[in-house]
Amino acid sequence: MARVLAVANQKGGVAKTTTVASLGAALSAMGQRVLLVDLDPQACLTFSLGFDPEDLETSAYEVLLGSARLKDVVVTCEEGPDLLPATIQLATAEVKLAGESGREHVLRTALRPVSPAYDWIIVDCPPTLGLLTVAGLSTATDVLIPLQCETLAHRGVGQLLDTIHDVKRLTNPALRVLGVLPTLYDGRTNHARVVLDTIAESYGLPVLSPAIPKSIRFAEAPAVGRSILTTSSRSAGAAAYREVAAGLL
Repeated sequence: MARVLAVANQKGGVAKTTTVASLGAALSAMGQRVLLVDLDPQACLTFSLGFDPEDLETSAYEVLLGSARLKDVVVTCEEGPDLLPATIQLATAEVKLAGESGREHVLRTALRPVSPAYDWIIVDCPPTLGLLTVAGLSTATDVLIPLQCETLAHRGVGQLLDTIHDVKRLTNPALRVLGVLPTLYDGRTNHARVVLDTIAESYGLPVLSPAIPKSIRFAEAPAVGRSILTTSSRSAGAAAYREVAAGLL
């Protein structure tokens, strides 16, 4: 069965989607069979990998509500991974699932038939602590927390850890926190280093290395529907994500 990695942080702008796309491409290049799951109604992962959400007839929305099978909705990215895409319809999924029993397990149920076909399933959770994020955490074997190295960025980590604690207690006792992945990191500033030390001390979380450096190359990649591993393969950012992916293996 696949190892399921939820990438979660309720704060936006911390390179969560970039992390999912880049790790997916890196693991695929290492010969791993990878499925990426876009659970964000903004569909940034879907767009970043070259698919226009407005052109999609079916998406994760239909899969979660049980009107389509995941294997019939998955698309294949040019960089190797498969993708369960998202559309703006996902924004209404939480309301429609609110009265359903076992709603936290809708993603796990949808993934079960295809899980043996993959080595890794990486879930891009939305920047909230709502039902879609809980469904991602309830499905995962591991959770990774991308964190921008700025003071305001780490203020919500405690809330996320509380949610993870509840998920472990109620729906997924085997869930493991891999740790924090520092993103948008500028090692030249004392502030970034202090924030990183504060996270490790305050929450007792492992800090993955290397930190992902701040670079304009990350902003350029989605414009052509690829990850930085293709658009700027020799950059420091691409090398960092390759190293993180190797560490996961």
